[in-house]
Amino acid sequence: MNHRQFFHKIMQGKPTDWVPNYELGCWGQTVQRWLDEGIPSDQVYWNFWQGEPFFKIDRHDYAQINVGMIPSFEYQVIEETEHDITARHSNGIVTKALKDGTVRGTRLCMDQYIAHPVTDRASWQDVKRRYNPNAPIRYPLLWDELARTWKNRDYPVCLLGNGSFGLYSQLRSWVGTENISYLFYDDPALVEEMIEFNTDFLLQLVARALPDVEFDYFNFFEDCAGKGGPLYGPELFNRFFRKSYQRIIDTLRKGGVKFIWLDCDGDPMPLVPLWMEVGVNCLWPLEQASGMDPFKLRKKFGRDLILAGGIDKMEIAKGRQAIEKELYAKIPPLLEQGGYIPFLDHAIPPDISYRDFMYYMELKLKLMGR
Repeated sequence: MNHRQFFHKIMQGKPTDWVPNYELGCWGQTVQRWLDEGIPSDQVYWNFWQGEPFFKIDRHDYAQINVGMIPSFEYQVIEETEHDITARHSNGIVTKALKDGTVRGTRLCMDQYIAHPVTDRASWQDVKRRYNPNAPIRYPLLWDELARTWKNRDYPVCLLGNGSFGLYSQLRSWVGTENISYLFYDDPALVEEMIEFNTDFLLQLVARALPDVEFDYFNFFEDCAGKGGPLYGPELFNRFFRKSYQRIIDTLRKGGVKFIWLDCDGDPMPLVPLWMEVGVNCLWPLEQASGMDPFKLRKKFGRDLILAGGIDKMEIAKGRQAIEKELYAKIPPLLEQGGYIPFLDHAIPPDISYRDFMYYMELKLKLMGR
């Protein structure tokens, strides 16, 4: 069996004797730390998503179809001081960002969100015009050639890039977290219109791709929860989101997409059974600081829910003894059950040393039987 075949077996909840090695990538500060600690700069691509030979991370690929605004907003610096910068970005969002400690484009903390592109129905019309699904440049220039190279591949390919599309996450991007929380109640008709528009846009956009490539999975990027729970509850899911999730997933399945992943940080537990009802197969990255215990998830949902991630990144920063405790506690029993791919519960932070990460990778591969 090859990588792709093993991936399918895992996604079906079956135990396997080979498991792919995936990770989410590094903060810019982590890259700089490891370079300072001696990682050979001429041997690392820093491309964890498509495979990183230096770390023995396996190849998987993404159909990089542009789901963003065309035309985008012009980047505009509104105010800049010695320590921070306020700017409007290509997606129309205005943020205030800390300059201190920024390395390779990664900031030390999240930006403060000041404004979003949709503030009323007039601004919504301006945003809508930027989402023509038939714009030729949404697809890679050499799409037909790329599709041909994927015909006989031995690795999985995901429809769209990672973190590209979500239903709640797009509302948040257009309107803002606090504003969308009010809008569900103040103008539910507008919320319904935005979700339906976003759904129509996606399905028209991927209509070309589905006949060209047999995709292994699709990933919803949602990030709709914090440590204390989701940012919206089951009632709002059923009222606003269920129909569109079902419509998208049904269309993707008819188009040959085998599995549906959903990416959500925090603790979205009240929403998990609802996502499963509409066809989500796999939940990741199982953030440990938010209590997303993979054993509790497995006990509650069985192997109907495939698990990916769940290795506590903060434990990996504590040295060999903590690494061994974390990995031995989780990887062997979860792999024995099947339907699990182990990796850190988010991107690799700079408090993990190069030496500790290499030991983590060595032990992880050993426990995966590789």
